[in-house]
Amino acid sequence: MNNLLITPKIIRETDRGYSVYDIQDEMLSHRQIECVGSIDKESVYSLIMQLRYLQMQDKDAEITMYINSPGGEVSSGMALYDVMQAVSCPIRTVCVGTAASMAAVLFAAGDRREMLPHASVMIHDPLISGGLGGSALHIQSISQDLMRTRDVICQTLAKHTGRTIDEIYDKTKTDSYFYGEDAVEFGLADKVITEI
Repeated sequence: MNNLLITPKIIRETDRGYSVYDIQDEMLSHRQIECVGSIDKESVYSLIMQLRYLQMQDKDAEITMYINSPGGEVSSGMALYDVMQAVSCPIRTVCVGTAASMAAVLFAAGDRREMLPHASVMIHDPLISGGLGGSALHIQSISQDLMRTRDVICQTLAKHTGRTIDEIYDKTKTDSYFYGEDAVEFGLADKVITEI
């Protein structure tokens, strides 16, 4: 069975006949973008381009970013985070499904953070992916970089949640899941919504 994601199309009749285009084009025209699936350099590049484009269109109008992601590359995610902080447009983040790991950081960084009733946010320490090998000094270097990354992620979460850095370190020691009002209480979200 083919697992390809099928993008819905919109068919619109014009004075020149019928026009067919991706639904994302229509959503973009309404200042709505999606962070869906793994966070990597390709998906982040697309989101950064969309944010920059929308800022050029109207530097003050809100952008809504829907998030349903298991997370992914920290370096790519932090690039997107930096652009989210740099654009002048307010960014509304909406968690639909799950915002986990790096996606939780992006969700928490929104100017207005909302989640659907059955959505969840999960935070944890950064992970090492792939096999770990090499010399002792190489492994020490990786370990030091991982601890630096942990500090950056935890400081970022502390900034956007209003929690202390120690509270964030404590919660990220293991996978910590937050649903609805728990996420609001912890400072990861502003409110639970039932309409989008």
